[in-house]
Amino acid sequence: MEKHKSALRPPTHGNLITVLSIDGGGVRGIIPGIILGFLESELQKLDGEEARIADYFDVIAGTSTGGLITTMLTAPNENGRPIYAAKDIKAFYFENGPKIFPQIRCPFAVAAKMIKTIYGPKYDGKYLHSLLKEKLGSTRLHQTLTKVVIPTFDIKQLQPTVFSSYQAKKHPHLNALLSDICIGTSAAPTYFPAHYFDTKDPAGKVRNFHLIDGGVAANNPTLVAIGEVTKEINQGSPDFRSINSADYGRFLVLSLGTGSTKVEGKYSAMQAARWGIFGWLISDHSTPLVDAFTQASADMVDFHISVVCKALNSEKNYLRIQDDTLQGKVSSVDISTKENLENLAKIAQELLKKPVSRVNLDTGNFEPLKHDHETNEQAIIRFAKLLSQEKRRRETSFLQK
Repeated sequence: MEKHKSALRPPTHGNLITVLSIDGGGVRGIIPGIILGFLESELQKLDGEEARIADYFDVIAGTSTGGLITTMLTAPNENGRPIYAAKDIKAFYFENGPKIFPQIRCPFAVAAKMIKTIYGPKYDGKYLHSLLKEKLGSTRLHQTLTKVVIPTFDIKQLQPTVFSSYQAKKHPHLNALLSDICIGTSAAPTYFPAHYFDTKDPAGKVRNFHLIDGGVAANNPTLVAIGEVTKEINQGSPDFRSINSADYGRFLVLSLGTGSTKVEGKYSAMQAARWGIFGWLISDHSTPLVDAFTQASADMVDFHISVVCKALNSEKNYLRIQDDTLQGKVSSVDISTKENLENLAKIAQELLKKPVSRVNLDTGNFEPLKHDHETNEQAIIRFAKLLSQEKRRRETSFLQK
């Protein structure tokens, strides 16, 4: 398959650096999927029905299920366009979610899940692996329609491995098959088996990867994406020739969460005080240990970027959309019943109507911005206009040079 270039001119021809980030969260990926469908529909109102998310963002980052969405939006089909439109992501989850996360249907389902988790991952991952290999074939990292950043964690090296389009040329061993990258970033501990594969650089040197879910390193990959761009700026990339490393106010960032439970709390110290290894791995509809490290990293990223944007008087350039009120089954990453998927879709639609919020690290909750009464829907519409204007600005500047 040939490499297809992005329809978006590089940032050096414009005023902004556009970043899209998508959290991990299993079946809860429906939530950012529906929000992206709304954004794409707004872009199509401005620029025509062929407009796609990949045409507007310099870099799209995704972890775990967010990595899958990132790939769906950026991997090229035979016509050099994304294999999925954003509006099709919801249908993808409804069709494939129950096969990726097959439900145990018996009176002793909870006990059966517990026993299975003790002796191995809850799911064998075979359907997900075959699906990704079928959809993505031989497509590699360097062939995406815009730059992508997908975090994983190498369990053998005990350190993050970030698959970045920016690094693929400089470090050929990272130019892996997109299917392997997606399988690796979604290999959540206790849910799916770790993923092994290797790559070979032009000199024949082999690199081995032993990967688990990228959420171990960065469930919210926004800072990872910004870091990759900053490295390019510092290294003098021609794509960023008109931008210096201090120009953080020029970032336009859309960060999408997959939902969490904060209001009234999902767990308590009284519960956790009694837990042994099995308690930390199995509780109600989730895995407390996984919940803890993924939500902690996601909130810290949001807090950090919020502080930086406020200091630079560019708060309107950062939009984080997250619902921290999930309770019961909808807070699970793997309950794939039709009823639960429909409830998640409903939550996404309701989230668009809620006010723009930020995490308050004193309370742990997402709270509406006091000085801004904009809803998430209104903010997305505003972002669509900014993205469209930026794309046109770059095209005009490029043609004039």
